[in-house]
Amino acid sequence: MTNESAFRNEMVEVGKRLYAKDFVAAHDGNISIRISEDEILITPTGVSKGSMSPDQMIKVDPEGKILSGLVRPSSEMRMHLVVYQRRPDVKAIVHAHPPTATGFAVAGIPFDNISLPEVILNLGKIELSDYATPTTEQVPLVVAKKIADCDALLLANHGALTVGKTALEAYFRMETLEAVAKITLVAKTLGREIFLSDGQKRELFEIRNKSH
Repeated sequence: MTNESAFRNEMVEVGKRLYAKDFVAAHDGNISIRISEDEILITPTGVSKGSMSPDQMIKVDPEGKILSGLVRPSSEMRMHLVVYQRRPDVKAIVHAHPPTATGFAVAGIPFDNISLPEVILNLGKIELSDYATPTTEQVPLVVAKKIADCDALLLANHGALTVGKTALEAYFRMETLEAVAKITLVAKTLGREIFLSDGQKRELFEIRNKSH
């Protein structure tokens, strides 16, 4: 199995996990992997992420020119490309609509205060972008403003985006983001959320930095 074959299979697996978790509905969401400096694999448009096949992935260059593939790439391709331009360390991206995290994005509620160590250890921090109309050139512009120093981004009125060194890592960060959102919502419902102190956050960031 070539590396590219492995990457394509990984994207199929991540798509199945997103669909099984109800992080995407219908044809929502998209996944990409940077397989080399000049080649990026991205999911096709108009296909359920729960029933993709490896041969459906589209190969594009960093400017978005199609190199191979029989259908159109995701309509959010420009969002992926701008992340790869801004973050040389990122090798994979997942965009989905996990219900609770997306609820925070729709409500315009950021995770400015951190109450869970997992946020820092797994995500660094969670940013909230400005609103942009999906599939338009506005989306990469607002993503570019926020993605420089976070691995999880809430897209206002839209969904969420996570990044990683592999597609599975980006997916697991999406799982973490949704779990954080669920726990935060429960705490807010109970009427009390105890935030981490500055000292506790510094200690956690030191642990994160050593592990990266």
